Amino acid sequence: MTLTHLLDGLRCATCQALDVLWLDPVRALVECRECGQTALTVLAADEGRTA
Repeated sequence: MTLTHLLDGLRCATCQALDVLWLDPVRALVECRECGQTALTVLAADEGRTA
């Protein structure tokens, strides 16, 4: 089981459902709990190091 975070206020580009996207930072992906669509995330090279 991994820690996931609900992405409030965002809509799935595939099914257009609102508030169904979940971020899984361990697996580096976003998943729609309505239609099952997934997308990989890309971190910036300086993630968290700049003000």
